[in-house]
Amino acid sequence: MSIATLILGQSGTGKSTSLRNMNPDDILLIQAVRKPLPFRSAKWKPLTKDDGCVTKQTKAENIINLLTKTPKNIIIIDDFQYIMASEFMNRAMEKGFDKFTEMAKNAYDILMTAMNLPDHKRVYVLSHTEENDNGKTKMKTIGKLLDEKITLEGLVTVVLQTAVTNGQYIFTTQNNGQNTVKSPMGLFETEHIENDLKVVDDAICEYWGINTNTQNQLTENA
Repeated sequence: MSIATLILGQSGTGKSTSLRNMNPDDILLIQAVRKPLPFRSAKWKPLTKDDGCVTKQTKAENIINLLTKTPKNIIIIDDFQYIMASEFMNRAMEKGFDKFTEMAKNAYDILMTAMNLPDHKRVYVLSHTEENDNGKTKMKTIGKLLDEKITLEGLVTVVLQTAVTNGQYIFTTQNNGQNTVKSPMGLFETEHIENDLKVVDDAICEYWGINTNTQNQLTENA
């Protein structure tokens, strides 16, 4: 069972920037919106048959196919809410409520696939936040069907949220009662850490005993 982690936050608070210290050779980056990365990223090249790591996808079936077939050990889905929003806009003229059920199922299927890859794989899902009627900050979704039937954050063990404090960009690691942040006991030593996904990935590998030497051999043999 793979480790899926949610990275939540408002636009401009450091979600995509947290990728800056990751090695693109280890990563498949699935962007819902094709846009330049907010750091020097010459090595982050478009995905081809033999090279690269960045691809734009919004269709659930294509994303699920990439998740299950990529040899890369780390998969990052950036702007997850736009996967839902893109399908919503593409189907805006459809009548009836069946489309909302299908959209909810597609989002659910992506996360469930992300959680059921080989044990050494990690999937990081970056998404925007919104406030519910009670003022609680949560993952942004489309419509109320997902919120009423499924709490997406409840599917995973680690949920981090971005914040900007005194000009510093950080990840919050523990719940404050008004968000959906969570991490298991002892994964992180402090309530706030630098917004560095490499640090998070290293901590996850150490905590759950993921052997990076073994995973590199698996990748080379794929």
